[in-house]
Amino acid sequence: MAQILDPIPSNSSNSIRCCYVNVTSQIQIAKISNIPNWHFERVVFPGQRLIFEAVIGALMEIHTGTVASSILSDTIPCDRLQLNEGPYLSIAQTKQSVVEPATVLQKLNSPAKSTPVLSGVDSLV
Repeated sequence: MAQILDPIPSNSSNSIRCCYVNVTSQIQIAKISNIPNWHFERVVFPGQRLIFEAVIGALMEIHTGTVASSILSDTIPCDRLQLNEGPYLSIAQTKQSVVEPATVLQKLNSPAKSTPVLSGVDSLV
């Protein structure tokens, strides 16, 4: 992917393709400034998907706010924004613990151990 305005540093051989989505209703500024000799900054509109290249170790700062001021809302390691495609597919895939729907249904359908409960009527008999 060509980033003509701010290409990643030429001495970096470990670039990753990333994606950030602004799920808020506010305009955000996405900024990477922790990599020497490289600065990346983009305006991200509500609902917009930002696809970009970064180097491993880059941190994306998300600034949200009004025209007059903004606050640092979040800092996200770019490797967490990495797309699952191309040569990085094996790196980006991680096994996550997901509850299988069948397991939940089996638990719901299995009879629970019943414990005897005495009511006031049972104690009179």
